[in-house]
Amino acid sequence: MTIPQLEKKAKEIRLTIVKMVGPGKQGHFGGSCSIADVVAALYFYKMRHDPKNPKWPDRDRLIFSKGHAAIAQYAALGMCGYFPEKELWNLKELGSMLQGHPYLHKTPGIEANTGSLGQGLSMSCGIAAGLKIDKNRAPRVYCIVGDGELAEGQIWEAAMSASFYKLDNLTTILDYNKLQATGRIDERLNTNPVREKWEAFGWHTIEINGHDMNEIVESLDSAEKVKGKPSIIIAHTIKGKGIPFAENNAAFHNGVMTQEQYETALKILSEQGAM
Repeated sequence: MTIPQLEKKAKEIRLTIVKMVGPGKQGHFGGSCSIADVVAALYFYKMRHDPKNPKWPDRDRLIFSKGHAAIAQYAALGMCGYFPEKELWNLKELGSMLQGHPYLHKTPGIEANTGSLGQGLSMSCGIAAGLKIDKNRAPRVYCIVGDGELAEGQIWEAAMSASFYKLDNLTTILDYNKLQATGRIDERLNTNPVREKWEAFGWHTIEINGHDMNEIVESLDSAEKVKGKPSIIIAHTIKGKGIPFAENNAAFHNGVMTQEQYETALKILSEQGAM
C-alpha cells in the first residue's frame, strides 16, 4: 500500500474503534487511537499474515502487551477479514469473540492472552526465541507496549533476556503517549529517560513520530535489517489521537462517551477521510 492508503486505513481504524465502543459504554479508546497508525502499518504494509489461514507457520506475530488497547487490533483484524465485520459491534459483550483483552482461543489472529501489564514482552521473547530455532523460517515478532507499562519490572527482565539471546527477529513498539490511566507518566512512576534505558539494555533504538506514516514505515523496515540485537521503536504519540476532546486526556484512557461526544467523534473522523 502507498503512504496515503495506509494513512486512510489508520483513520478507518480510529473510526471503527469509536463505533465499537459507542456511547455510554466504557472503553479503552485513548490508547487504542494513539497506536492506530502503527497498527495500520503493521497489518497493511509490514507483516506477513493470511486471514484465511491465521495459523500459517510462516506468519509474523503481533503481541499487544498493552492488551487493553486491543480494540485497535480487533478493528484491523476485522478490516483484514479474519472474522465477519458484524463481530466488531459485539465488543465486550458476554460470549463475544472480542473481549476487553485479547483471548487467543476465541479470536482468529490473536497470538496471546494479554492485559496483565508487563507480561506481553516476555511472551514475545519466548515466541521469538522459538522461531529462531528453525533456521529455514524467518517470521518476525512485533510487540506493542505502553509507556505506563514500563513501570512493570517484568518488562526489564524481558528486555535483558531479549538482548542476551540476540533476538534480532523481535521488534518492540513503544506507544509513548506519556499518559497512563491516572495521569502523566512523569508525575507517576517516572520511567524517563526512555531511549537511554533501552540502549543500556542492549537494544537497537529508533525514535519516531508515531503518527507520521512515512516514519513508521521506514522504522519498521530499518528494524528488520538489524542483526544481533532486538529493536525498539519509540513512537511518540498522542493519547486519543484524532478525537479533540479525548486527545491528551487521561480521562479517556478508559472513558465513556456521551451521545453528543460520540456523534462529534464520528463527524470529525469522517471529515478526516475515514469514510
